Amino acid sequence: MRRPVLILGGTRDARQLAARLADRDDLSVLLSLAGRTENPAPQPVPVRSGGFGGAEGLADFLRAQGTSAVIDATHPYAAHISRNAALACAATDVPLLALGRPAWEAQAGDRWHEVKDVAAAANALGTAPRRVFLALGRNEVRAFEAAPQHAYLVRSVDPITPPLAVPDAEYVLARGPFSEADDRALLARHGIEIIVAKNSGGSATYGKIAAARALGIEVVMLRRPPVQDVPRVSDADAALAWLDACLHPAARAERGE
Repeated sequence: MRRPVLILGGTRDARQLAARLADRDDLSVLLSLAGRTENPAPQPVPVRSGGFGGAEGLADFLRAQGTSAVIDATHPYAAHISRNAALACAATDVPLLALGRPAWEAQAGDRWHEVKDVAAAANALGTAPRRVFLALGRNEVRAFEAAPQHAYLVRSVDPITPPLAVPDAEYVLARGPFSEADDRALLARHGIEIIVAKNSGGSATYGKIAAARALGIEVVMLRRPPVQDVPRVSDADAALAWLDACLHPAARAERGE
């Protein structure tokens, strides 16, 4: 009998974990996406898209599906769904694990200015016009309409529709990973003076951070939101070990693990 497992996804980590679980004959894996990306990357397991209706709606879903375990592999800034997952799993006694990349740490030569949110990031750009690279999701870039004096380069997976209500903005549609060499060329080509980014962690989007260091460019870094008090791992191997311990404790005991 297959045990239902829910992965809350939308990240490269979630996709890679789902690929590791796709051929397991003891599991029925479902990957949930928020539905904000118009053209999500192909996934190796069945997918549902859209919200659950808050923590109560997610709890009802877990009960209806008989879910055996939930792995929250959402983006580090998806604080709302992570909070709902913690509440729903606590209400239903479904084991919950958070899988996420450790945050980047500033290195020698980095010029980081950490801020709490996008409004603070827009203010941090200052009043004098600057050439700004917005390496954010399309849901966050609207805040920069409050600072129309700057020239913006916006990179996103989906088009920014409608375009930002600012006099000077260019758009790049691209999906990571992005190399340091490519991002260094991008920054130089557009004369970028400052970057606004999230501390996403991992290697897929670190290119712009390494490129900024090499070019001496300042980075306005959005601080990560607080994490939920749940078990947490940083790689797929640890997530698989946790899942086996939850679903097959007797087998692990027999092996002396």
